Amino acid sequence: MPQLAPGDSVVLSRVTPSGTADAVVTGPCSFDVETQCVSIELTIDDGEGGREATFGVFPGDEPVALAAGDEALVDFTYDNDELEILSVRPADPQSIYQFADFDRRMVLIMVTVAFAVVVVALGGWRGATALVGLVAGVAILLMFVLPAILDGRSPVLVAVFGSAAIAYVAMYLAHGIDRMTTIALMGMTAALVLTALLSSIVVTAARFTGFAVEETSLLTFFDGVDVSGLLLAGIVLGAAGALDDVTITQASTVWELQEANPSLDRKGRFRGAIKVGRDHIASMVNTLLLTYAGASLPLLVLFVLAHQSLGTIANSEVVAVEIVRTLVGSIGLVAAVPLTTWLAARFYHPDGDPVT
Repeated sequence: MPQLAPGDSVVLSRVTPSGTADAVVTGPCSFDVETQCVSIELTIDDGEGGREATFGVFPGDEPVALAAGDEALVDFTYDNDELEILSVRPADPQSIYQFADFDRRMVLIMVTVAFAVVVVALGGWRGATALVGLVAGVAILLMFVLPAILDGRSPVLVAVFGSAAIAYVAMYLAHGIDRMTTIALMGMTAALVLTALLSSIVVTAARFTGFAVEETSLLTFFDGVDVSGLLLAGIVLGAAGALDDVTITQASTVWELQEANPSLDRKGRFRGAIKVGRDHIASMVNTLLLTYAGASLPLLVLFVLAHQSLGTIANSEVVAVEIVRTLVGSIGLVAAVPLTTWLAARFYHPDGDPVT
């Protein structure tokens, strides 16, 4: 039970009344003319238009406090296509409203504003454009990626194109339309395709069903949703964010090294930047591990309490998916470092003009 106090802001769920009382008639009962029974004439919304029915309240039953014109909560079923009313209740606030959750919207707004202030304060104009790219990325996710998946298109292809679109918009807004950003995006796109292909192979070989979590199982009630494809799309989307970071860092490192030492040739630029890339990869892989472990921590605790072996825990789909997500994503990150570094060292230009 939630611990509520006066002044708490909460969210309530509402049950829509399914009927309306047209009339409440009191008269002799059919089984005993000397006994008075109550009949409630109702119009029921069964999803196919209004349907009229009568509900009888017999002596000894709990009375139903309804008057003509009142809304009612009607439980009904069908028996050989004939409507059968099970119960009728008044649609009073105690019946139609229930506690759903605490209202956290103000807290979320405050945290969002604090995040935006910190980013702009430290990043200046570039931080502001990065926030615009973030908003654009959310818009692409909600207006393209999710509708395309629900429309029956391949979740993997949608995830690849959607991630690339988000990256192109966000990175060009944050870093400008120049040669360095374009090279980073080229490396990111190539690594993203590699991650998608490798994910498809591993998920098929591991025979993942995609039904390891309850939320995914609920999707079976909807037609046209490719559950296993959603698993692949999630791996690709999860890796895309880290790939953005790695590729722009490598491209930027090449530019900074060359500006610090203009005498560097192509090989010198590559060797210097790849050293930075190795350190970045080492920390990034650990970051991915901790991120996925943190998200699955309650489940891991349950496994430990069940005294299961490490092999059994790793073999369970819900844990194996996270292992594959971490390892496949890490392979994509590792591949992105030399690829982006080579592209940046090969196509470096001091003016940073767009690649043609």
